[in-house]
Amino acid sequence: MSPRLRFLQVLPLAALAACGPSSPDDGECANYDFPLSPPPASARHLTCSSSACGDGLNPPTSGDHCGDTLRCRVHDTEPNRCVWLHNLEHGHAVFLYNCPDGCPDIVATLEGLQREARIGSNGVARALVAPDSRIPTRVAALLWRRSWSADSPDPTALRCLLRLQDLEAPEAHLTCLP
Repeated sequence: MSPRLRFLQVLPLAALAACGPSSPDDGECANYDFPLSPPPASARHLTCSSSACGDGLNPPTSGDHCGDTLRCRVHDTEPNRCVWLHNLEHGHAVFLYNCPDGCPDIVATLEGLQREARIGSNGVARALVAPDSRIPTRVAALLWRRSWSADSPDPTALRCLLRLQDLEAPEAHLTCLP
């Protein structure tokens, strides 16, 4: 087989290998890995008063969740986790912060990144920002079955995570109310 023909056979395979969905592979995103958590045993809709939701991770990234979703905006009161889990199922990004004494700089950074999320057909950025007193770090960013956390936001890491938005979400690309 000629070298040219062998190159033409291998080229499509190389292109497919470079497009793997596990993490962005170009430029500055090559330094970050956002592995998938195991698939949830169930992703049923529960009553919104339930607290028996999620996949057992803290914060949860999939699993049983409320039938409602949160609006894609910055929230100043802590919502029920079961509600924003449904946002994740729809392919929305969720940015959480845990700052009992306040952290306007962190919230402002997350709000800016929230506006960089994918835009729904209704023109609304498909992400939300909310406090969560149970996360073990000051900041967490979530997609369905993926998470990133630290004590301060890393805009580069979070932009790289946003590149994966919708990849694993069972009901990806759905709009979100403002």
